[in-house]
Amino acid sequence: MPSPGSWLGLVGRRSECDALLELVAAARAGSSRVLVLRGEPGIGKTALLDFLVDRATGCRVTRAAGVESEMELAFAGVHQLCAPFQDRLGALPGPQQQALGTAFGLRPGPAPDHFLVGLAVLTLLSEAAGDRPLLCVVDDAQWLDQASAQALGFVARRLQADPVAMVVAARDGVAAPPFPGLPSRTLPGLRSADAAVLLDAAVTGSLDLRVRDRIVAESQGNPLALLELPRGLTAAELTFGGDGGDGDAAATPLLHRLEQGFLRRVQQLPAPSRLLLLLAAAEPVGDVPLLWRGVERLGLGADAVAAAETAGLVELRDRVRFRHPLVRSTVYRSAAPDDRRAVHRALADATDAALDPDRRAWHRAHAAVGPDEAVAAELEHSAGRALSSGGLTAAAALLGWSAALTPDPATRARRSLDAAGADIAAGAFDAATDALATARVGPLAEADLARLELLCAQLSFAEDRGNEALPLLMAAARRLEPIDADLARDTWLDALTAALFAGRLAAGPGARQVAAGVRAAPPPSTPRRRDALLAGLAVLSTDGYAAAVAPLRRAVAAFAGGDLTRDEALGSAWLAAATAASLWDDRDWDLLTRRHLQLAREAGALAALPLALDTRTVVHLFTGDLVAATSLVQECRWTTDVTGSGLVRYGEVGLLAVRGRADEAEPVIRRCLDDVVSRGEGVGVGMAQWARAVLCNGLGRYAEAREAAQEAAADPLELGPPKWALAELVEAGVRSGERAAAAAALEQLSALAGASGSDWALGVAASRAALLRDGTTAEELHREAVERLGRTGVRVELARAQLLHGEWLRREGRRVEARAQLRTAHQALSAMGLEAFADRARHELLATGETVRRRTVDAPGALTAQEAHIARLAAQGLTNPEIGAALYVSPRTVEWHLRKTFSKLGVRTRRELRRSLPAHDHHPIGR
Repeated sequence: MPSPGSWLGLVGRRSECDALLELVAAARAGSSRVLVLRGEPGIGKTALLDFLVDRATGCRVTRAAGVESEMELAFAGVHQLCAPFQDRLGALPGPQQQALGTAFGLRPGPAPDHFLVGLAVLTLLSEAAGDRPLLCVVDDAQWLDQASAQALGFVARRLQADPVAMVVAARDGVAAPPFPGLPSRTLPGLRSADAAVLLDAAVTGSLDLRVRDRIVAESQGNPLALLELPRGLTAAELTFGGDGGDGDAAATPLLHRLEQGFLRRVQQLPAPSRLLLLLAAAEPVGDVPLLWRGVERLGLGADAVAAAETAGLVELRDRVRFRHPLVRSTVYRSAAPDDRRAVHRALADATDAALDPDRRAWHRAHAAVGPDEAVAAELEHSAGRALSSGGLTAAAALLGWSAALTPDPATRARRSLDAAGADIAAGAFDAATDALATARVGPLAEADLARLELLCAQLSFAEDRGNEALPLLMAAARRLEPIDADLARDTWLDALTAALFAGRLAAGPGARQVAAGVRAAPPPSTPRRRDALLAGLAVLSTDGYAAAVAPLRRAVAAFAGGDLTRDEALGSAWLAAATAASLWDDRDWDLLTRRHLQLAREAGALAALPLALDTRTVVHLFTGDLVAATSLVQECRWTTDVTGSGLVRYGEVGLLAVRGRADEAEPVIRRCLDDVVSRGEGVGVGMAQWARAVLCNGLGRYAEAREAAQEAAADPLELGPPKWALAELVEAGVRSGERAAAAAALEQLSALAGASGSDWALGVAASRAALLRDGTTAEELHREAVERLGRTGVRVELARAQLLHGEWLRREGRRVEARAQLRTAHQALSAMGLEAFADRARHELLATGETVRRRTVDAPGALTAQEAHIARLAAQGLTNPEIGAALYVSPRTVEWHLRKTFSKLGVRTRRELRRSLPAHDHHPIGR
């Protein structure tokens, strides 16, 4: 079989070869490089990969290739790439060992988080590169299974300081190009002169100049076309000219002409050789021993193999390798259906049912003539195994196939519902719609009809997050009530959460209507924490805040007071934390968000991590640890980029506002508002407008702050920000001369604070009430505010209360007392990094006659955000592997960042590092 690698290194691809060699040189020097080669079929991607492997002397090399027919087998591509290093699995941290072992089917366990699998692959490759550089080569990436593409894309983006080079080749023109956003190079066609040189080298004998020019033109510089198109011409046509009887060739798409050329070569072979090629094309792994067993079952002789190899279409050595992927696809697609079924039947018979039951079921399914319950049951079992290894996409495809082969209508409907559920979870919404349509044909029992309604609602919510899903969720919950009370209540919780998120932008039923349904629903079979939370939130929506405080406080205490299951920690804990914030319960808010983040990290649940990071960031906006908030915001950016999460980063919006930098904050707030309005996410309007009110109050732009706070506080029963916005509205109203608006807001704030009864709530209410009082009453309220807030962890509110007290004292002419309050406020606000409020305090101090210099808080030693975050975790005592697991990078990358950090800070040990960082950087992980 010709090897185009030799000529490609010389003809027209010098710059590409140099670029690839630079990648290997970088790996040898200890740094990571990634490159995606893109181009049409036959443009030379595989030849370049072969060239690179040949030149990677001194490097360990591992390869994988996507196969179109194997796209339904989860983690097949990752398994290929990591197979040489399976003996190193024991070196991985425990959770990573479990995740990768489960993904590879080596150990039982629940479905692993895809991103934890990605982290395990990253750590494994970094470990494999420990003694010599590693080259990872992935061909035909457009045909990788989704789980592998996701994991390898994660690895490619997280490689930083490891001696690893990764080169990926992918075909252009696919619906969703793999590995988006990575450094890439698209291979163009060869220049005419280079194409002519290649053509002359490929054709033995004379070549008419007119024929050469025509082939060069028709090939469009495609090397494979230059090698294959002459095969369709006779020696006479090559020597003397002519069109080979195909006068319309130039009008035929090049890919089709190449396929037709391969097909002609296949058709010239004897029938046994054609069947041998079809057998090889139907076996996606390239397993030669399996292929020989299939050859025996089909009764094919050695001469069939010899003829196929002599034709240059396939090689059977340690693995089956076709001349080009187009040969495989052409052979398979052009075969008669009976022949395809025959080779799959042979391969199924040749596959060990105990060692590889999933591939055997896959071949049996392809061999089926019509409905076959035995095959359908095997596919259903394979889907269960795919789910347990984290292969949602594979499981969904296998379940759909199982349903299609099921003869019994009721069983087919049930399996279609299973397929739809997997499709929704995998994001395959079109397939889910088709599966639900099949299920509707029925017959369906009452429980299945309820499940059908629930899946329709979940599909609607997953597709557009719009208001259309809410009535469907409510209908599904009602239908489930007499069948499964617990599932019904879980569905009601989903519906109420959706209604609370929609808030003021709800177009249909709102939280009150959903809450009425909740309160009319039957009780749970065994009360759970989430049931208590659901009941309390329902009371909030129907009876108001004061009536809901007691049940909500009990629900929050249940979440805060005991060990949570993984499902509770990752599913409901965030809502319990948001409820604690609405109760002004700073202790449980802090505890629940910290625990949520810690458990998300420990579980490796990267999909859940952005929400955990974001909610934890908001806590720091009140505790005043803006250094920690900045690190969490940076980490949230990384995780949302890696996961493709559509989460609105409210923590980042709030951080910019609290800092008080208008030029940075205002564009982000505007984008946030546009985003949440387009989503119909009313809770986001409250958050963004609260942030704007804080920003403007800090800057002394009180009229703008009042407008934003009024918008934010439009519905104080919404979770979180609308209640906080009332305090901003009182302050902005007084300062802008709108005392009536301030008084109305204070009345609401005082009622809510009185119902809450917490020091945080009562302290904020007292601080703002003082702005509308005079004399002794105002003095007493200011002192009460400082005393109450001093007993809480909300240091920002304490410093702001001291600022308001100092401002009042100065206006009362009590300059000495004012200086004491203002100095304390200024020092606290400056140290925390609240620049606008600190500047406000500085101006007030200047007005008392005191000289004050402006202070700013910068990252220690001019560290980058990632360096600062890693330094904080190292100072807390975490090891490099633990830091790598927390931040989804390799331990070697952590070591690299720490070396740079030590150099910048002038320290040599972690003990010195701990002393060089601010004291509040030493909180436990997640703080």
